Amino acid sequence: MTVQRAEVLDSAYAHERAVMISRHLRARGIEDPLLLAAMGAVPREAFVPEHLQEFSYEDSALPIEAGQTISQPYIVARMLELAEIKPGDKVLEVGAGSGYAAAVMSRMANRVFAIERHEELAMFSRSRLKRLGYANAEIIIADGTKGLTEEAPFQAIIVSAGGPHVPEALKQQLAIGGRLIIPVGEFGYQTLMRVRRTGKDTFKEEDFGAVAFVPLIGEQGWAEPERERVKEAPVDAEPTGFAAGLLLPAKRALTIQNRLSRLMAETAEPFGDLHELCGLVERFSDRKVVMLGEATHGTAEFYQARARITEMLVDRHGFNIVAVEADWPDAAVYDAYVRGLPRPVLPQSVFTRFPTWMWRNGQVADFLDRLKEINATIADPDRKAGFYGLDIYSLGASIEAVLHYLDKVDPHAARVARERYGCLVPWRAEPARYGRMALSRGYAVCEKPVADALTDLLRKRLDYLTKDGEAFFDAEQNARIVAGAEQYYRAIYYGDAASWNLRDQHMFDTLDRLLAEHGPEAKAVVWAHNSHIGNAAFTEMGQVRGEHNIGQLARQRFGEDAALIGFGTDRGTVAAASDWDGDMEIKRVRPARDDSYEGRSRDTGIAAFLLETGPGQRETVRSELAEPLLERAIGIIYRPETELLSHYFQAELSRQFDAWIWFAETQAVAARPVHAHGPDETYPFGL
Repeated sequence: MTVQRAEVLDSAYAHERAVMISRHLRARGIEDPLLLAAMGAVPREAFVPEHLQEFSYEDSALPIEAGQTISQPYIVARMLELAEIKPGDKVLEVGAGSGYAAAVMSRMANRVFAIERHEELAMFSRSRLKRLGYANAEIIIADGTKGLTEEAPFQAIIVSAGGPHVPEALKQQLAIGGRLIIPVGEFGYQTLMRVRRTGKDTFKEEDFGAVAFVPLIGEQGWAEPERERVKEAPVDAEPTGFAAGLLLPAKRALTIQNRLSRLMAETAEPFGDLHELCGLVERFSDRKVVMLGEATHGTAEFYQARARITEMLVDRHGFNIVAVEADWPDAAVYDAYVRGLPRPVLPQSVFTRFPTWMWRNGQVADFLDRLKEINATIADPDRKAGFYGLDIYSLGASIEAVLHYLDKVDPHAARVARERYGCLVPWRAEPARYGRMALSRGYAVCEKPVADALTDLLRKRLDYLTKDGEAFFDAEQNARIVAGAEQYYRAIYYGDAASWNLRDQHMFDTLDRLLAEHGPEAKAVVWAHNSHIGNAAFTEMGQVRGEHNIGQLARQRFGEDAALIGFGTDRGTVAAASDWDGDMEIKRVRPARDDSYEGRSRDTGIAAFLLETGPGQRETVRSELAEPLLERAIGIIYRPETELLSHYFQAELSRQFDAWIWFAETQAVAARPVHAHGPDETYPFGL
């Protein structure tokens, strides 16, 4: 084996590459140390278009030149591990594509010959391999189904496309004991086969499950497709149908998906307006916690539906906590408004941090007015519904709130806290810079001071509670946010599940403290994105990326006393940005993919429905709805041009949610840009 030294292992992607190895490969059963070392060394970002490099180490197929794709890392690893490649081997690859697999194999074997039928791809691959120094890998333009007779025999042959059968030419070019790995079957649904040559005329075949690859074109494969269609495909186009090199869950055939649409249509409960929807959701009113999701952060129908459901739960069933995916200090201003309390001095202007449209929009304004009216009819102040933020981002505002409280109740403690929080002052405007600095210095500069500030506050709990119990709870929560934010902004620079888990744990802990603060009869409605309130244990988030969320934590804590309700849509418009801190845009939402739950919901032909997916549903229906499919998640960023890569993940609907609320077509929230300085023009906010 020729050892290459061209990789830049200290590049910006080195950590992401390591996460890929641990999470997408080792955690899913890839054990070959030679293979893991090779994939940990080869820079996958060098084999994809520049505008997609940020997705290089996601476990996804990516579009490349000539309308083709580079396979997901796991399927590359799976095929190479099955090939049992060893130092000294001579290996043949059919379907070189980007050249990535050939580069990986060059780190494992003595010689690699990779055949590619697309001249454009072959030229790109040769250039990459040469630039990176993989001198023992050669790209050849030819019909790969016929193999490479002049270099045979091969100890391993890997075919990166699906054929109707195993090409006889490839079998004959295997050395005795050699292994041929190939997807076999109809386009869109194939079986991954290993053919081992056991003698001159004997072979052993093994089946390793369902996969989906592009067709193997050639004399001993499928017929040549229309060349013009291939040439016209844009470089950044998403793969249509099944993407090349994607591992399929069991039974993910089109017939199963169509049957699922029919089942959903038979089981769904249509509604004509939000009053009817509230009647359907009322079945969950006996729960302690009702979590209401959203498939985007900028869709009017999601806000309107959650608002009407929440009003029903507060007005008729005693829910007294509305906890949302928002900053605590800003939400406290809305809380004062809906409960008829004096407006907090801080912050002067609310929800001016990106993305402003999430909580400064017409739908939220209408909801706050109606919640205020409902609260006015409730005599007991403890039963009025409060509005609370669960999130962790309000570092600067929370520091100000803690100091403002201590200035009133304990000036000496306020002076000590100012000294401790002084460590974070340089980064209050841009807290992410603190994480970058702490990482570069190799230690948590401010961890102990902010933890000490929280500890001191808690130590004096009894004394402070006698002065103003509700104000103390607010100050305590802000002190916890400062401590949590210090950890969070360090964790985001590690690029794995740590920052996500820290944030969702904080949100759940805040919810738990709110329930405890409001007493044993407290009941909460939670508003957050589907990705936060659906049970992550039954999605790609938990199964592949090691992430948990507030829905999973609520299920573990409250069991069936928590209802997790997801929302979905097929098409329409949404308020979102193209980049972080970018301007709000009204974007057109692309129709959902056929191989997604949204696509199956669309195919029911029902404009709006509720589909119960939890224990209240028939077990046979729940079993069908547990088939893994894609699910769309649009946050504050929406990039339609890379939607499959940016906005879809795999999920099991009936295990993720207790119910699924569907709107076939939706519109963007009513919002406008907000000036970030100065007090609000009107109370609770100017619109």
